[in-house]
Amino acid sequence: MTASHGNRSSSHGTRSSEVSSRQVVVVGAGYAGVIAANRIQAARRPGVTVTVVNPRSEFVERVRLHQHATDGTGATHALSGILDPAVRLRIASVEEITDAAVVLDDGGSLDFDVLVYAVGSRSVRGVGAEHTHTVGDLEDANRLRSRLRELTAGSSVVVVGGGLTGVETSAEIAERFPGLTVRLVSSGPVAEGLSDRGRRGVTRTLARLGVEVHAGSRMLRAEPGRVVLADGTDLASDCTIWAGAFGVPDLARRSSLPVDDAGRLRTDENLVCLGHPNVIGVGDAVAPPARVAGHIRMSCQAAIPLGAHGADTALALLGGQAPRPLSMGFASQCISLGRRAGVVQLVHADDSPRSVALGGRTAAVVKELICRSARWGVGTRGSAVRWPVSGPTPAGQPQGTSA
Repeated sequence: MTASHGNRSSSHGTRSSEVSSRQVVVVGAGYAGVIAANRIQAARRPGVTVTVVNPRSEFVERVRLHQHATDGTGATHALSGILDPAVRLRIASVEEITDAAVVLDDGGSLDFDVLVYAVGSRSVRGVGAEHTHTVGDLEDANRLRSRLRELTAGSSVVVVGGGLTGVETSAEIAERFPGLTVRLVSSGPVAEGLSDRGRRGVTRTLARLGVEVHAGSRMLRAEPGRVVLADGTDLASDCTIWAGAFGVPDLARRSSLPVDDAGRLRTDENLVCLGHPNVIGVGDAVAPPARVAGHIRMSCQAAIPLGAHGADTALALLGGQAPRPLSMGFASQCISLGRRAGVVQLVHADDSPRSVALGGRTAAVVKELICRSARWGVGTRGSAVRWPVSGPTPAGQPQGTSA
């Protein structure tokens, strides 16, 4: 296929007789995609060109979208200021991935020698999706912001989902709009993945902010003006927010690449796509073997080291070397509870909670520093980042140094 380039890009041109041109295409410019592109470019391999394909020219800090929805907190940054200047940026969406090219929605295509699949995740809404909002992407957060500004004192907001996204969203809205009635619906315990101490910190702060918690019953359906729970509870709702499960785009499935039941790209322990040795998967939309990634959850905390490791795998393949297997673990879970409180839950490498958890203003400061460091970490200054925690590995196998 003929490669067609747009913004900050040009045609491939004639291949040099001295240095063979190698094309690396990164699909997606979230946390995983940006750090992968910057890390590959930072290696300055002769003849290697890196092109990022993304539908927008901005990098979106998804960890701030619940804040953006309440007060317009800046959650976007120009990719031109985050990507290495030598990285090419093509503003388009990928319609299909073939054996050696990506087909774009603007009618063009890009040839590749190595492709990094970094399409990320998105909200999967429950029953009554047409009557709910989310904070899963920038457009959804913008729509929610407009709706929240329309509400008057005494209006009701129902947040469905007792995980960390739901907890952060309900706390943020309650703090920013004290005149609203905010309810949090959870099918199980709120913040179930935290330790007892961590959960107590969350529930105490939600209570202080006036959030009504309805735990132990799932949403049956959302309708205009109300939410009906499976236990028969009928909650008034002028604005319903879905903060439940996340899913992934269907690009891999559409392209006949191997996927798991959730549509995530299936890879080996090096993040190389099964049966497609020139395709590497990183971020939320990848499914490596459970022995190295069974503990990994969708998060920027995981996307950054996955992107870095994927870049290392790409460089190894370009150099004709064997890539290293993935080995990454977690250190903490950081939850914002408005702007003045939070919880930092220390965890084992497999993400199971330790007994230690910090709360209050100290945790809020730590959370903010983590958010800032995440954006810094994907940029050119963070291209040499190393993941400090090795992940769980099968007994009898040595742990590698993780990215």
